[in-house]
Amino acid sequence: MPNQDQAPRVRTRFPPSPTGALHLGGARTALFNWLFARHHGGEFVFRLEDTDRERSKAEYVDSIMGAMDWLGLDWDQGPFYQSQRFDRYREAIQQMLDRGRAYWCHCPPERLDQVRQEALAKGGKPMYDGHCRDLGLGPAPGAVVRFRGPSGGETAWKDLIKGPISFANSELDDLVVLRSDGSPTYHLAVVVDDVDMGITHVIRGDDHVSNTPRQILLYQALDSPVPQFGHVPMILGPDKTKLSKRHGATAVVDYRELGYLPEAMLNCLARLGWSHGDQEIFSRQELVELFNLEAVGRGAAVFDLDKLNHLNAHWIQQADPGRLADLLPPFLAARGVASYDRDTLVKAIPEIRPRTKTLVELADWAEPYLVETPALDPKAGAKFLVPANRPVLERVRGLVAELGVEAPQAMEEAFRQLAEDLGVKLGGVAQPVRVALTGRTASPGIFEVLAILGRERSLARLDRALSAING
Repeated sequence: MPNQDQAPRVRTRFPPSPTGALHLGGARTALFNWLFARHHGGEFVFRLEDTDRERSKAEYVDSIMGAMDWLGLDWDQGPFYQSQRFDRYREAIQQMLDRGRAYWCHCPPERLDQVRQEALAKGGKPMYDGHCRDLGLGPAPGAVVRFRGPSGGETAWKDLIKGPISFANSELDDLVVLRSDGSPTYHLAVVVDDVDMGITHVIRGDDHVSNTPRQILLYQALDSPVPQFGHVPMILGPDKTKLSKRHGATAVVDYRELGYLPEAMLNCLARLGWSHGDQEIFSRQELVELFNLEAVGRGAAVFDLDKLNHLNAHWIQQADPGRLADLLPPFLAARGVASYDRDTLVKAIPEIRPRTKTLVELADWAEPYLVETPALDPKAGAKFLVPANRPVLERVRGLVAELGVEAPQAMEEAFRQLAEDLGVKLGGVAQPVRVALTGRTASPGIFEVLAILGRERSLARLDRALSAING
């Protein structure tokens, strides 16, 4: 916890509920809080709002923390668990009771339902009518504790993103802060947490705007400083509807498994509602240096998978080949490639990655260079591994045996001379050789393919193709 004697320092927090995986909206909220803290030299606090005992699962805690770790959103304090702080919440509630800022309510559920129905019938809001507010009741089986809200005036704040916002206090009923089972409600727990953890800025989705006036009143009831609030716009799919699974994967870990790099995901998340001129590509350090809430838009952000693919292709191009090789094993294993020469993979990556947008695609392009016998595309074989191309493959085999594969310029000159001798274009030589070497009609340049495979493997594959033609 912060030292109360020190001057306030920027402290943000990310408090997910472990009732599911970390989705894009939550990941963006975490990123904005992390960036704001890092930009101001402050601290980022991580806590888990796990008071929902039935829906909170340890597996979701692990999943959320794994996603945060993958994105590189490290925290300075935490993780804190609300489930371990019930005594502190009850202490805060007792403090409000002692000061007359909360009261016990004995209204049974049947009466509450009746009050709500009557209010709706009159065209009003289904609010609690304050029946127990001034009865001076104490604890009892089935009783709850309610916050004693102001009956007049308004609660207002200057939102860091949306600007001035206010709510009439008459629109806010006396919310429950302690349930009948002795557990605190969300509003009470989150406010006590923010107070105890010295949170100075609350950055969250704009679906929380209606929660903010209630929470401001709770801060005041606890005689505690009110943090500054900033509510970021929601994320929509390309069709401008709420982001959902029909727009693709929504959990962060899904994108990792689909072959996206964390820097691409961070770059994409940062651009969902925030901008810096026309710049699209941002490194992590640039985001920390440039991020500010003034540049967060008020309108909804649109998630576009094509933009994520574009960013991922860029960051794959920028990544060290050795790092990509370390990331590829699970994607290669999914293709049945479990054992291979890593040096060959590292050598292949610079040549194949310009054609890829994800690690899944990179693994697909890498496969022919890592297996003993690449799978042959039947159409490619039927078109190019035919008797008419036997002379081409035999001559190329002789060139590889004579010249090796380490001198691409000499090999290219030899290929051009061969094409001239045979009266065909260079492609008439290169394409049958490409199919013989990779089993496919598309690959990097044929001389790069030969260099990746090396002399002996290239000769073996040419021999295999010639045997197939002869057979």
